[in-house]
Amino acid sequence: MRKDPSTLMRPERLPESASWPVVTPLMPSVVYGSDTPDRLDAQYEGRVAGYTYAREGHPNADVVARRIDALEGGVGGLVLGSGMAAVSAVLMGLLKAGDHVLGGDQLYGRSLRLMAQDLPRLGIATSLADPCDVGAMAAAIRPETRMILVELVSNPTLRVADLAGISALAKERGILLVVDNTFTTPRAFRPFDMGADIVIHSVTKLLAGHSDVTLGYVCARDPVLQKAIYDFSVTTGMTPSPFDCWLAERGMLSFELRFDRAEATAVRLADHLAGLAGVARVLYPMRGDHPDAARARAVLGNRGCNMVSFELEGGRAAANAFAHAASGVAFAPTLGDVGTTLSHPASSSHRALSPEGRAALGISEGFFRVSVGLEDPEALCAEFSKGVAAARAAVAG
Repeated sequence: MRKDPSTLMRPERLPESASWPVVTPLMPSVVYGSDTPDRLDAQYEGRVAGYTYAREGHPNADVVARRIDALEGGVGGLVLGSGMAAVSAVLMGLLKAGDHVLGGDQLYGRSLRLMAQDLPRLGIATSLADPCDVGAMAAAIRPETRMILVELVSNPTLRVADLAGISALAKERGILLVVDNTFTTPRAFRPFDMGADIVIHSVTKLLAGHSDVTLGYVCARDPVLQKAIYDFSVTTGMTPSPFDCWLAERGMLSFELRFDRAEATAVRLADHLAGLAGVARVLYPMRGDHPDAARARAVLGNRGCNMVSFELEGGRAAANAFAHAASGVAFAPTLGDVGTTLSHPASSSHRALSPEGRAALGISEGFFRVSVGLEDPEALCAEFSKGVAAARAAVAG
């Protein structure tokens, strides 16, 4: 005889309803029940859809993944616990000892560390080349090169890769092309449209957009590759939190509005900084003085994104004075928040490089990267003016 459901420790089903929630429910359950062993077999064999154990997937993660799929033009993307989980799942899920991976020389700092220190321990050879120079990328390819990893817009100097040339090169040589699209986002650029095989995101940044989520995303054009990435991520426990996924979905509802507003303010801030005494240079892809301005226009159209970088005269003393005086801007090594954040690569993302190594990339002690948020543009410009004035005073004094 079936027991009264009210006496069971766990309910067999949620209460029935003729209506449904307008907001996606937060579903933190780690395990999911099945009717019979045959039904569970059917799930694992892909004959019916369903969830079993949250490490292998859960509804909140899939909701976010499908939203990003729609933006990127992908199918079957996977949400993981962080952007670096996505990068790691691609590199370690698809490469083996004896393979070689070529990276752009201005990848995100932790991606560079993974390339320089961790992959070689596993027998995977790595090298770096300038992605703005397709000839340099071609010269760095080896017979065992299986993958190229680049960002269209580099972190933090905002150089624009020759992705059309790199894509043609990868196709010609039979090499997988992986594009980290975190900076540009699908609002500005869709890597699959230019021949990328795999697209990566740190969802933590602009897509979620509120500095309260740590998530990553990866989607491969080839389902076989996607399955290998999925298997590795499940085995190594790169599971995203349902709560973070739930927050990310909420953030993505305003993504396009946030992106457009921040981008417009970034244009204003870049022009404002360029007119201030004490600022040695300003980097923004849509400015005519950007070293890759023509390529940026060709690839991004009028989408300059929300990132601005600039260099102060006076080195570390100027940088310290600026960060202290511009107290209305959070000095924090992140990007994509609703509030503007300021990052100093020499003391954060690129601190592991030698001064000579940073100089080769164009990163000095006076170099800052700005992730522009949703503040009033004039108020933000005033805050930066205050910081630059303080930097000049510190150097002069």
